[in-house]
Amino acid sequence: MRRLVGIVVILWLLVGALAAFQRDYFTDNREVSCKNVGDTALTVVAGPLNYLGVNPKVKCKVPQPSE
Repeated sequence: MRRLVGIVVILWLLVGALAAFQRDYFTDNREVSCKNVGDTALTVVAGPLNYLGVNPKVKCKVPQPSE
């Protein structure tokens, strides 16, 4: 049973990585920011749900240094 769960989790993440790749989240020309990294990670974790219409997005608000 443990092996089956492990295989399902790996397949789930692979499908999510494929969805992120198809959305060009792994290209070099993307800006590295909290939002972009969050969108990519959330897309991978969402896995097959991406193909059912789920388009996860993250809203990040990073604190700015004081002047």
